[in-house]
Amino acid sequence: MGLLDGLAVALQPANLLFVFIGVFAGMVIGVLPGLGPVATMSLLLPLTFSMGPESAIIMLAGIYYGSMYGGTITSVLLRLPGESASIVTTFDGYQMARQGRAGPALGIAAVGSFLGGTVAVIGLTLVSGLLARAALAIGPPEYAALTVLGMAMVAFLGTKSFAKSLVMVGIGLLIATVGQDPITGQARLTFGFGELLNGMDMVAVAMGLFGIGEMLYNLEHQTTTPGSLPPVSRVWPSRRDWRQARGSVLRGGVIGFLIGIVPGGGGVISSLVSYAVEKRRAKQPERFGKGAIEGVAGPETANNASSTAAFIPLLTLGLPSNVVMAVIFGALLIQDITPGPQLINEHPEVFWGVIASMYVGNLMLLVLNVPLVGMFIRLLRLRFTLLAPLTVTVILLGVYTINSSTFDVWVALGCGIIGYLMRKTGFDPAPLVLALALGAILERSFRQSLLISNGDLGIFATRPVSAVILVLTLALLLSPLIGNIRRSRKRPDPAEPTDASEPAPDHQEKTVRSMND
Repeated sequence: MGLLDGLAVALQPANLLFVFIGVFAGMVIGVLPGLGPVATMSLLLPLTFSMGPESAIIMLAGIYYGSMYGGTITSVLLRLPGESASIVTTFDGYQMARQGRAGPALGIAAVGSFLGGTVAVIGLTLVSGLLARAALAIGPPEYAALTVLGMAMVAFLGTKSFAKSLVMVGIGLLIATVGQDPITGQARLTFGFGELLNGMDMVAVAMGLFGIGEMLYNLEHQTTTPGSLPPVSRVWPSRRDWRQARGSVLRGGVIGFLIGIVPGGGGVISSLVSYAVEKRRAKQPERFGKGAIEGVAGPETANNASSTAAFIPLLTLGLPSNVVMAVIFGALLIQDITPGPQLINEHPEVFWGVIASMYVGNLMLLVLNVPLVGMFIRLLRLRFTLLAPLTVTVILLGVYTINSSTFDVWVALGCGIIGYLMRKTGFDPAPLVLALALGAILERSFRQSLLISNGDLGIFATRPVSAVILVLTLALLLSPLIGNIRRSRKRPDPAEPTDASEPAPDHQEKTVRSMND
């Protein structure tokens, strides 16, 4: 019944238009390296102020899962992933393009994206209501434990360096404490700036770190237009291509859905796992990396399924599982809607309308992808040095219009410079922004728990759910240390003689190679 009501919302002419705008804009920014869904969603956020909440979130959601496919085009044609989730597609997609099979590679990616998104939306429809009802029994201690687990998962799964990610999480939590104390009202870390009494604006921080910072970084590394592009002829995969890829598509949809609901999982992890599964199942694994269509179908299906599944913890628990969900979380708060267990009862038109719009949006993606491939290829010829200044200007205008505050513009500029330096030094800003979004939830839940227990921290250990979650978090945080200890024990003693003809391979190199395999 709820889904039918959602379809009534999604099929309204205005909302159909916003679905189209979202998926089309998502595909465009996926094609253009350097923009990304976070910057684009933040850029368009001021436009949502005059919309209804369901229309605003429908458009922003369309941008997210639309961008997952847009990055495929540059991955196949230029070996340049427009999105980080499309990195795995370059392994075999680019090789197919060099063999004159760019069309089937893009076609199977379109079909896989549609089916993966559809599988995830069906799962979202079946699971969300049950999870929302179960979440009503969760109290402040469980919420505090879940936010800690979410940040630990993002640090562990989502980035290359676990230590650097933990540093980013710590800085994000520190920034989250800026402003008035939620209980006493005392100013914290405002340094006399009245503009900071309400805290650092998350959208300004995200637009600076991801939008301006990414532009500065790409200006340094991309100053010319691409050369000749491989020809794209027949786009739809043949029957032989489909027979080879159909199993990969089905497995990719399931893998993407399961990983997408895990905080920190995201498109990159689901694509890597799907690729590894397909290579291990293949009768001829040596084909992978040389143009195997399964190496395109599985990862592309998985990353679209994971992007849709990421809405489950946001809508049902109120916990953003990645930085894009953090921006959508902020958009809901701007609309005076708090995502969480009560969303399905208090705002069913938003909850079911967004889910129903994903069915429509995935169908639009399939219909648009094939005929518009030529237009997207022409977009690749735009000079980035011309696009970047225009984008930064629009970003700053967007930041200003959110609160009509020049202070937020300076925050975005400062964060843009910091984001550029972070990219240069190997720090990922995503854990910082996610910790900033979760910081208020963590502080509120933690302090409510202490009020319930009269200041006794034992409440987190005596309640079974929170205790289990914290044990998992502790195991996650200690796993890198345990791994280092095991590796050090396996290393041969330098004093002992070793066979020079058989040098011991570096364990970390073996681990990375095994992940790629």
